[in-house]
Formats: sequence, structure tokens, C-alpha cells
Amino acid sequence: FASEAALLVLMHAIARAAGRPLDAASPMADGRLPDGSRFNAVVRPVAADGPALTIRKFRRDVKGAEDLVTGGTWTQRMATFLSACVRAKANVIVSGGTGAGKTTTLNVLTSFVPRDQRIVMIEDVGELSAAVENRVLLEARPPVPGDPGVSVRALVVNAMRMRPDRVIVGECRAAEAYDMLTAMNTGHEGSMTTIHANSAREALRRLESMVLMAGTEMPLRAVRQHVSSAIHFVVHMARGGDGVRRMVEIVEVAGMEGEGILTQDVWAWTADGGFRP
Repeated sequence: FASEAALLVLMHAIARAAGRPLDAASPMADGRLPDGSRFNAVVRPVAADGPALTIRKFRRDVKGAEDLVTGGTWTQRMATFLSACVRAKANVIVSGGTGAGKTTTLNVLTSFVPRDQRIVMIEDVGELSAAVENRVLLEARPPVPGDPGVSVRALVVNAMRMRPDRVIVGECRAAEAYDMLTAMNTGHEGSMTTIHANSAREALRRLESMVLMAGTEMPLRAVRQHVSSAIHFVVHMARGGDGVRRMVEIVEVAGMEGEGILTQDVWAWTADGGFRP
């Protein structure tokens, strides 16, 4: 760009088209471009070195289960196992770091849902692109001056009134985790979401923290009982040093043991042994 001003003109145009405020009062904007790419824009005063625009572009073609097998993300046996879990209405969490392939994996798992089941998909910024016909897409709206916006948590609560067979939340970041778990425990089996974590078991600990953030004032043991009864499997994604995104863990949640959540490995990937059940 010829100047900072030229960059700001583009950033404001992008934010305005996406319906996101971007100024000194709201110096951060996150949204979706018309082609499905995600953008993040920061301006002064939070951007100390000047404005910065980040655009994350995604594949135009939607990956399927066979594409993940070919790409080394999982094996055919793992795909068959998880397909059976989804059809059996197991509640699944996909965990991993940024860029680990969580959304792609959630898209593929969602494609296993039988066509006669009604899905409500909820996202902060729309990324899910699974080819599901019987679905309703809901997207959060950030607060702006004079408008409180609509949070992901509010959308999860509203989804319960829409007669969904399953609820899919693009990512649980905060208090909406409590409402998501409640949905899983109250007749919406087969629901799924993603969460940032460094391992499958760390994802369960993060869920505990997010439930406590909801202000429920539940004792920790009750929170763990809530989590262990709602979640059946945690699928953990990681990007290796070779750049390949792999499903490095499939962990089953097997209830409580004493004061802790009991888990057992179903599949795990190691550098020397590959995928092993």
C-alpha cells in the first residue's frame, strides 16, 4: 500500500460491507468476506505500529471424508468409526489449536448426519460449509453503540426453541459452553462443537472453566458431572511439523471416577507408530 491512509480506506470498506464497526471506539473487527474468507482488522489505538489487516482464505471445494484419508488426516477405519458415532447421535467435541483443521473436521462430521434430521448451525463468524440440506444457519452479531448485538450464547438458547434434532456450534469460547452442554443433556443428542485446546483432556478442562464462566455457581464436581454426561467423544486435531493436519487423538469420555472425569483412548497418532487404536 502506498500509505497507511490507503490501507485504512480498504479496511473500512471491508468492515462496512461486513456490517462491522471499525474506529477508535471499536478498534477491532472480525468478519467474513463474500467468498467465505475470514478477515480481522485492527486499527489504532490498539494497533500500536499502525493498522493491520489479516485475511484467512479457505479452500473453495468442500473436503469430504475420503479427502481427509488421502491427505493423511485420518484412516478409513477412523472415518468409519466416527461416521457410526455421528449416526448413533454421540455428542462430539473437536479440539485443537488455530489452523489445526477443527472446522474442516467438523464439516466432515456434520456431513455424516442423516438427511432427515434438522440441524441448527450457530457461529460467531460463518465458516461451516457442510453440504447439509435440512439446516438453519445462525450467526452472531457483535455489539455496536446503540445495539447490544446478539451473542453466540443467546443463539444457542434460541436454538432450543427451533425444534432441532442436533445443534452444531462452530466454536465454544465462553459461557455458551454451559448452554451447549445443557442442550446435549436435554434431548439434542448428536450435537457437536469445536474448542481451542492443546489436547483432548485439556479440552475437557477448558469446558469446565467455561461452564464456571457462565455464572452458574455450580460446585466443581457438579460441573464435571455435567461435562461427563454430555460429552461422549473428544477428537483432537494438530498440525505437525510436516504441515499435515492430523487427528492425533480420539478419546472416549466414560463418566466419572472419584472427583475426576474418566477418559480412555480410542485412537492415537505417534510419529514413530502412526495411527494406532
